[in-house]
Amino acid sequence: MAPDGAPLDEVSFSDFLDDYFAECDEHLMGVRRHLLSLETSVGGDAVSRAVLDDLFRHFHSLKGISGMVEVRPAEELAHRLEDYLRLLRAGNAPLRREGLDALFDGTQTLEQVIAARRAGVALPQIDAIADRIGRVVAAGAASGTDLPQRAAADGARSHASRRWQITFTPSQDLVARGVRVDTIRQRLASAGEIVAAAPRVTPGGTIAFDFVLAGEVDESTAAAWRQDGIRVEPMVDAPAPPAMSDAIEPLPIDADGTSSTGAVAPSHVVRVDLTRLDDLMRNVGDLVISRARLGETLARVEQRLAAADWRAIQDNAVAIDRQLRTLREGIMRVRLVPVGEIFRRMPFVVRDLARETGKRVRLELQGQATEIDKFLIERMMDPVLHLVRNAVSHGIETADERIAAGKRPEGTIVLSAATAGDIVRIEIADDGRGVDAAAVVARAHAAGLSVPAGPPDAAALLGLICSPGFSTRDQSDRASGRGVGMSVVKSAVGELSGAMSMETEPGTGTRFILDLPVTLAITDALITRVGSETFAVPQNAVREVMEIATAALLQVERNEMIPYRGGALPVVRLSRLFGIAEGTRDRLHLFVVGAGASALGIAVDRIVGQREVVVRTISDPLVRVEGISGATDLGDGHVVLILDPAVLTRTVRERPDRVDAARGAGR
Repeated sequence: MAPDGAPLDEVSFSDFLDDYFAECDEHLMGVRRHLLSLETSVGGDAVSRAVLDDLFRHFHSLKGISGMVEVRPAEELAHRLEDYLRLLRAGNAPLRREGLDALFDGTQTLEQVIAARRAGVALPQIDAIADRIGRVVAAGAASGTDLPQRAAADGARSHASRRWQITFTPSQDLVARGVRVDTIRQRLASAGEIVAAAPRVTPGGTIAFDFVLAGEVDESTAAAWRQDGIRVEPMVDAPAPPAMSDAIEPLPIDADGTSSTGAVAPSHVVRVDLTRLDDLMRNVGDLVISRARLGETLARVEQRLAAADWRAIQDNAVAIDRQLRTLREGIMRVRLVPVGEIFRRMPFVVRDLARETGKRVRLELQGQATEIDKFLIERMMDPVLHLVRNAVSHGIETADERIAAGKRPEGTIVLSAATAGDIVRIEIADDGRGVDAAAVVARAHAAGLSVPAGPPDAAALLGLICSPGFSTRDQSDRASGRGVGMSVVKSAVGELSGAMSMETEPGTGTRFILDLPVTLAITDALITRVGSETFAVPQNAVREVMEIATAALLQVERNEMIPYRGGALPVVRLSRLFGIAEGTRDRLHLFVVGAGASALGIAVDRIVGQREVVVRTISDPLVRVEGISGATDLGDGHVVLILDPAVLTRTVRERPDRVDAARGAGR
């Protein structure tokens, strides 16, 4: 409620908040990128003016938009950070380590404030970091000589401009035309300096935004603004409000006429709520199912139609298939975002943990332009964060330990991403000490976990490390937690129909590999039959399809294998894995999943075709089955289960007893 008791316009303010959070994300991304480039300028005189200008603009914008939505802690903190950057831009103080640390920590707190406002929880306190930044500013100003004179000149320049009272009241019609408060603010900024901005509740209960603009506004410009719901009035004999900041210089323009910041022009970007894209994808999924049902109907009436009529129907059906696939791929491209959204947060994490642990760590980012579904980006943020933290905590040694081992004192973590078909591979590699297999096994025995006989390979070690509650630390810390991290990573990757593997070598380093589908909504699948049951297998998880004679299967102890590319390929029959009664067949179809030592052949009675399927996840824990990622409708009204080859492979390797029990039950 407003102070006078009038109800707020929930729709208008909610829409504005969505824009606020989206714009904050953009500015914070720019801040993170530029702060990292300042690391090499600490203690020197050659601080990039372009970087300082861009940082100043980002914090200035964050301050302004935070003030509009009355997120006062964010507004205040951005103002403090802006003060320090103003000092650096004026050349009155060199960039010191304590100053750069204050910028990093202030930015991190600013992110936390905005995230808390987005989540609707209590905002974190900023007093400590604000005071710290104030001390840095005071120390820098004390060493300068011309800051007061410069500030006075800036103030005189600001007061020389004519001032205007600007009021904008959003409406649904204006929003439909693309006229929102952020576009209005951009217009005002292009005409002068916004020296004050604040939201206001009107007597009618709607939200209005009041601005004070210092600049020159001619009548033609004011008339154009009024057509978009902007009231423009000159301020006569009004006292000037406190300036929000220095006047901001224009962005530098490259020779080709584009901004040097690399930002995309607002006219080329449309912000769309992810739930709307989800709804659109569900509609496309319904179309895919309807098209499949139409195909089933056409197959039943084919014999009743003349050849010419049937050919015309088939041509139309093929055209619809092609157009539907094009539509699906187009929507998928809209949902894809660069994996850099995850990666760009990690340098802050590594820097913070390295400072806390006293280690020297360098982070390399590769493949940031690799695209993945926005839904997966959000779900993978925490798992990747866990792995990066573990790399710093468990993987990278201290500088003294590295020197004693003949390594460089500075450890390296490489975070990379690449696309192979419909799979995105994310790797987190370090050149640290590697996984101590003996220590892992000892901890596993102490925790009462089942440990395989003999020296464990990388897959077995990963299974132990990812066991719930497993930890090699006696005490928790910020970097490593209490062992739940790796369990969370494994669960998150599995829920996204992905696969996780590990490569490690003592004294050399460790690499975690996450293979994820580009998207989960609609996929191409192989339709298989096992006994009387039908299953769908995501095609992107299958490396090869083979047909084999049952007599070619070799019995090795209790397992079956076939010769494969100069080696042996373990084979598991899906009928035995799920306890389905087996028939007597001379030949089986085999799809090969996994690679290298993790390759496995899964045998089915036959593969009957390839279809585009809509993935419906099974969320009810009471009906979820290990190895089943979801269900789909092939168009005939019957539900078909979708297999998860990665989970099946892991189940076979980690729990061979389950296959033996199923074999006995299926006989």
